[in-house]
Amino acid sequence: MSMLTMFGSEFLGTALMMTVAVMVCASRSLPKTGAYQGDWINAGLGWGLAVFVGVYAAWPTGGHLNPIVTLARVLRFWIDPSTSLNGVALEDGGIPVTAANVAVYIVAQFIGAFVGSCVGFAAVRKHFDEPVPADVKLTIFCTKPALKSPLWNVVSEVVATFILVTWVFVNGGTPTQVGPLAVAFVITVLVMGLGGVSGAAMNPARDFMPRLAHYVLPIAGKGDSDWGYAWVPFVGPLIGGALGVLVPTMFGLIP
Repeated sequence: MSMLTMFGSEFLGTALMMTVAVMVCASRSLPKTGAYQGDWINAGLGWGLAVFVGVYAAWPTGGHLNPIVTLARVLRFWIDPSTSLNGVALEDGGIPVTAANVAVYIVAQFIGAFVGSCVGFAAVRKHFDEPVPADVKLTIFCTKPALKSPLWNVVSEVVATFILVTWVFVNGGTPTQVGPLAVAFVITVLVMGLGGVSGAAMNPARDFMPRLAHYVLPIAGKGDSDWGYAWVPFVGPLIGGALGVLVPTMFGLIP
């Protein structure tokens, strides 16, 4: 697979995911939309299906959409050198775990998250002019904890990301292997469980680049982008992702 195709797959998948997610969050948070003040189930299902769209679009590269999933593949490769980035056997067209390939994945994910956030904003542009609290507009793009407590916010992100990455690796050995549809449900339930607590980022690209988009876009009354919290969706997912590889490996559960 060429570097361009690799980049395009992860870029497009992540961009589509963030476009859909921003539209869903904006529709339930901004006045004069038909979905205004939708409940948390709306957000959880919307995020789950946003990931579903992105994973299907990025199928050639395994649909990571998340640097943590990519780095988890790297960690698994250190344990088992037969591991590929896209989950396909190397002899059958698997993408080798190399520094260059990993860099392409991660750069594409970060750029895609920024572009998707901007496209999602453009799709609902006029509704951002309606008066709502600045924090509401911020949480359309990135995470903000209900109770700011850095240690426990990190714990929430560790738990959510551990569950996600464990599922990603163990899923390959299940009889059904339903893939993208199943991951939509996993994301949905994790957002339902922890979205209202820490935002359930589980993905540094999904939080940092939309936060940057919030910072640079011409959003009326947007307020601060809360950069002091931006490290939590890096640290928590990094720890959770590592545990999501090491724990099932320890029990021999990864096929």
